[in-house]
Amino acid sequence: MSTILLADDSPHAQRMGERILREEGFDVSSVADEAAALARLADGDPDLVIVDAFLPGSGGLDLCRYVKKFHRHVRVILTAGQLETLDEQEARAAGCDAVLRKPFEASMVIGTIRSLVQEAKLARGLFAEALASARPLPVSDALTAPATQAAPDPERIQAAITLALDAALPNLVREITEKVLVALGH
Repeated sequence: MSTILLADDSPHAQRMGERILREEGFDVSSVADEAAALARLADGDPDLVIVDAFLPGSGGLDLCRYVKKFHRHVRVILTAGQLETLDEQEARAAGCDAVLRKPFEASMVIGTIRSLVQEAKLARGLFAEALASARPLPVSDALTAPATQAAPDPERIQAAITLALDAALPNLVREITEKVLVALGH
């Protein structure tokens, strides 16, 4: 089961988010501020963080930057109310993977989350492999270890990239479609 951390100071947004996500089979943990989110990140290992862009503390953008720096496999969705000003370009620069507007529309939330959770699971495996191969050996093992590492398997890398693209493609098509419609004035 995939774990999602929902960081929002609105009890209503937490209840709605929890209801939508739990009905889809996700394990959801909710917090109301940045300090609690950081503590929960340290205790758990979510696949996805959904964070209010205006979360009490440093805010959602800073939490997003933190997650992307120290929990590289985790995907981040920033949320904001319809009337709140959120610079989506700045949000992307902070590393967010998607932006959702409140109030949440269940099908939009689930459509966005499913592909990001798949990406996170794939990234979790890739980063774990990279970390395992990059960890220094204990001195006693280093003396007896072979001097060279096995070359990466090109087929495995291609398969991982294909899975990541398959997971990301629906969101990419939606985003491009929205931008084209905006450019055309529709």
